[in-house]
Amino acid sequence: MQESEFALEVEGLNKRYERFELKDVSFRIPRGYIMGFVGRNGAGKTTTIKCILDLIKGDSGTIRLFGKDQAANRIGVRDRIGYVSEESYFYEDMTAAWTGKFVSRFYSRFDAKRFAGWLDRFQVDPGKKVKELSRGMKVKLSLALALSHEPELLILDEPTSGLDPVIRNELLQVFLELIQDERCTVFFSSHISSDMEKIADYITLLDNGRVLLSSGKHELLDGWTIVKADNRFRSREVDALLTGVKATDFGYSGIVQDPVRFRRTFSAAFPGADFKTERLTIDELLLRLTREGVAS
Repeated sequence: MQESEFALEVEGLNKRYERFELKDVSFRIPRGYIMGFVGRNGAGKTTTIKCILDLIKGDSGTIRLFGKDQAANRIGVRDRIGYVSEESYFYEDMTAAWTGKFVSRFYSRFDAKRFAGWLDRFQVDPGKKVKELSRGMKVKLSLALALSHEPELLILDEPTSGLDPVIRNELLQVFLELIQDERCTVFFSSHISSDMEKIADYITLLDNGRVLLSSGKHELLDGWTIVKADNRFRSREVDALLTGVKATDFGYSGIVQDPVRFRRTFSAAFPGADFKTERLTIDELLLRLTREGVAS
């Protein structure tokens, strides 16, 4: 039986805590692509990932991995998933090489030669104790472990947070390489939206436990436009078409999904006046939509 074309599908995921809740979180990732899972700290990204990994139970909703229900196939999918988190939890007094041997017991497809190869590429000394490794080297060790059983889905929870740009770019290049043969899918959670702009094929934006949007990156960036105009040329009708409005003494700006309609409304309200447009970035989209609270 042929498996699903999606590596990961989340539908209607809900999880309630006393002061926070995930609310009807839904998205899906086609195989062989990178999805950026973006949002401010505290938006619910890690909670969502822990539900996907079955580390915590959602209150309701469905999670499918490779087309199969997560709850019914816990053991079957473990070998097919790699996971790297922001915080690395190791036996600090043990070496990188020992850590590889220890982790290998939990994955039937763990390849010691592949692990050694990744350590060599990342320049992680296998004989060094974990406590002697820098923050960046610990992230590389975590990634080497995750990649040593050739995962079909690599889940990354803020792995590049706090790393210098050189190491971040090195890791981003690795993620791009992983999807070249279309056998690996990458689900990459981060609040560093510039990283998403470099490598993501799809973007899911989470804010306050809700998915504001989930779509192809180019579709998003081509679909939204920043418009800027003088404060003299502002009206209720014009404002109604804008999302994430910012106003200063020098003018106002916002983003629109339908620039043709905006131009028609603007020109009707202010004949002879004009406005400027700019191409949107993921960072600006994130700021504008989370300012507004909902995607409109």
